Amino acid sequence: MELKKLIYTVEDGVAVVTMNYLKNLNAIDEQMADELMYVVDAAEKDPDVKVLVLKGAPKAFSAGGDIGYFYQLIQAGGDVNMDGLIAKVGVVADGLKRMSKMVITSVCGAAAGAGVSLALGGDFIICADNAKFILAFVNLGLVPDTGATYLLSKAIGVPRTMELAATGRPLGAEEAKALGLVYKITSVDELDEVTMKFARKLAAGPLISYKNIKKQIYDANYTDYKKWLDETEIPTQRECAASMDFQEGCKAFMEKRRAVFEGK
Repeated sequence: MELKKLIYTVEDGVAVVTMNYLKNLNAIDEQMADELMYVVDAAEKDPDVKVLVLKGAPKAFSAGGDIGYFYQLIQAGGDVNMDGLIAKVGVVADGLKRMSKMVITSVCGAAAGAGVSLALGGDFIICADNAKFILAFVNLGLVPDTGATYLLSKAIGVPRTMELAATGRPLGAEEAKALGLVYKITSVDELDEVTMKFARKLAAGPLISYKNIKKQIYDANYTDYKKWLDETEIPTQRECAASMDFQEGCKAFMEKRRAVFEGK
């Protein structure tokens, strides 16, 4: 597969996936979702890959969904159907957790919307001190997707997940570490070096042990993950995407004004 929005390299047992669509702050559209599915599958099947690193750009890990694209559809009077996109990123989300190799997500700048979910897909999050995790969906009249509420509920509990999902407030690096979401915080300049040093350490470790630790944790916590993505996340997001509140939230975001929601 020709990669247009990702860079994929393998060296010394470490596969590095770099989201590289800076024009849109690594917003996840169907093209990027297709490419992410491809590289996650390729890394899992490649015997030369021992560890996977997923990273973004210094300015942003990922801005989440492509709101500009949704805005254009709304302005043209078209319907916004996210089912296909959400199904694809669901495959990515489950693939990262199911993967037999350790996954490190390296976060610099903003991880917003689905970007938060991708970051949570890692077994270890290493982030720069400027990282912000923002469940911005509610500001658009949507629900979190790509597994965010599922993963957060298990990681930090229901009350904190409800707060972050319902308010959309940014979660800074230090608070994320205090909650147990982040493994290590470093400076922006040292993020790549710290990430790769840890990745190489894991790549030199007991891979059969790592594989089976991941299997134990997956079977203990995530066996219904894909079912939840398909049967709960997609239908709830479908209802929200069909609402007038979503259209208003999307327009307000692009027009840089405060949204006026009516619950319709």
